[in-house]
Amino acid sequence: MNKLIFRKFSLDIVNFFLVSSFSITFIVWIIQAVNFLDLVSDDGHSLGVYFYYVSLNLPKIFSKTIIFVFFISIFYVVNKYNNSNELIVFWSNGIKKIHFINFILKFSILFLFLQLFLNLIVIPKTQSLARIHIKESNIDFLPKLISEKKFINVVKNLTIFVEEYKKNGELKNVYINEKINTEKSKIIVSESGKIYKKDNKYILKLFDGGITNINNNNIFTLNFSETDYDLSNFSTKTVTYPKMQELSSVMLINCIKKIYLDKQIDKNQILKSNEKCEDRTLNAISEELYKRLVLPLYTLVISLIGASLIVEPRTKYFIKFHKLNIFLIGSFIIILSQLSLKLFLISINIAYLVLLLPIILIFFYYFLLFSITNYKFNLL
Repeated sequence: MNKLIFRKFSLDIVNFFLVSSFSITFIVWIIQAVNFLDLVSDDGHSLGVYFYYVSLNLPKIFSKTIIFVFFISIFYVVNKYNNSNELIVFWSNGIKKIHFINFILKFSILFLFLQLFLNLIVIPKTQSLARIHIKESNIDFLPKLISEKKFINVVKNLTIFVEEYKKNGELKNVYINEKINTEKSKIIVSESGKIYKKDNKYILKLFDGGITNINNNNIFTLNFSETDYDLSNFSTKTVTYPKMQELSSVMLINCIKKIYLDKQIDKNQILKSNEKCEDRTLNAISEELYKRLVLPLYTLVISLIGASLIVEPRTKYFIKFHKLNIFLIGSFIIILSQLSLKLFLISINIAYLVLLLPIILIFFYYFLLFSITNYKFNLL
């Protein structure tokens, strides 16, 4: 009987969590997707690349909402059971309040593992796939971004100006400025041109013009009647260098080991153990690992806070504000978990305290609830 009661209780939490988390995740995803429209409007990528890229951000958004939605789910379901007197079923079947709290704590471990799985494996992989796809994708929208009498610079080191752009794809009076490096550049001017696609690459065919090569103070000009200008040689302006959140957790741990094993490396010194860890500092790597490994532990803390709804204060004044107080405490812990990320980098002593903080809170809050439920400890 007790198993059936707890099964229904857990299913109610899961159902509310799934509906709420997917709703919030979808809303945040839509807002974020709008912000990424510059991949098409400014960087020249196709709509297919755009939708693939923004879709890979779903696991990251979902992971960030878990702790808040899980707290709301426990708070809502326990409050619902309390208002409808369904909690009496638990007590009448011999289930003690501490057993009820223990079940919620054990149940929250599933959500802890879900967060760890997303943070350690899924999110770094999907973020890496998104960057790689952007890096390897062609600038398919470039022809549609070219406008008459406007300087277009959607790709690195390349500026295009067209005086007239006809519907059939023909260009009139084309100006191209290509920056090869800090010392070399190339200017191409032609009377006409046309963009066409060949082997999934965009080619700009130019007619009747000249190419001016500039190398320091030397200038060399070459005239042509017809030439092809390969636009596929240029990369997008979108950042293609891997960010910290895109590196695998195993790689980050190995980077940390490399720094600590080499005692001559200062904690702020840039790590150059391999290509992926190059230009990464110890603080940056530690911060990323903290987000992936430690922050999910606050899920256990907020589960205990949500479960404390079953423990009502003895003072009538505090009973009136009991639910509000529990909600505010849970919200404060969630905010504290995010603020701890900033405190983590202040000093080594504070870092140790911040690392232990969620564990301290778990034991403290559990001991408090255990004392209240088993020894009739007076809660206000």
